[in-house]
Amino acid sequence: MKITSQEEYGLRCVLQLAREQAVNSEGNLGPGAIFVRDIAEREGLSVAYVEKILWTLSRSGIVESVRGPKGGYRLTRPSGDISLGEVMRALGGIPSEEEICSQFTGNQDICVHHDDCGLKPVWTSITDFVNSVFDKVPISTLLSGSVDVKFVQITSRSGAKEPARARPAA
Repeated sequence: MKITSQEEYGLRCVLQLAREQAVNSEGNLGPGAIFVRDIAEREGLSVAYVEKILWTLSRSGIVESVRGPKGGYRLTRPSGDISLGEVMRALGGIPSEEEICSQFTGNQDICVHHDDCGLKPVWTSITDFVNSVFDKVPISTLLSGSVDVKFVQITSRSGAKEPARARPAA
């Protein structure tokens, strides 16, 4: 699994906003708002890059800007109502099996195994599992370090429960 810098830094920016929301519900920018330059300084990023990330997150409805001469951002909902998966999808997300397969076509326009691919079910299972875990992790749990993903149940796209361990075909 590959996490882009935008996803990593975007999650860190969201965590800064979540911390501010938890600590300062009545700040000078409104409940839970924080200045872009403060986020940039805390995360060791440029102000321009943080603004780009926050703009992307605002288009997805995760954060909102607070207008004014100093400007700032805050989460649009309580951090417990925003999942890691929602943030990841807003920032780029985990590629689907179609995206994975379309990247590796060799010298062809379409993979030679497109209609009879033994790997596609593996990529589907992995991406479904990762997205399922991300969707079950509220941002608020990342603040306390209390994330426990041991009990995430794997389900197929049809909703049927599937074993966590692959079994050989009979």
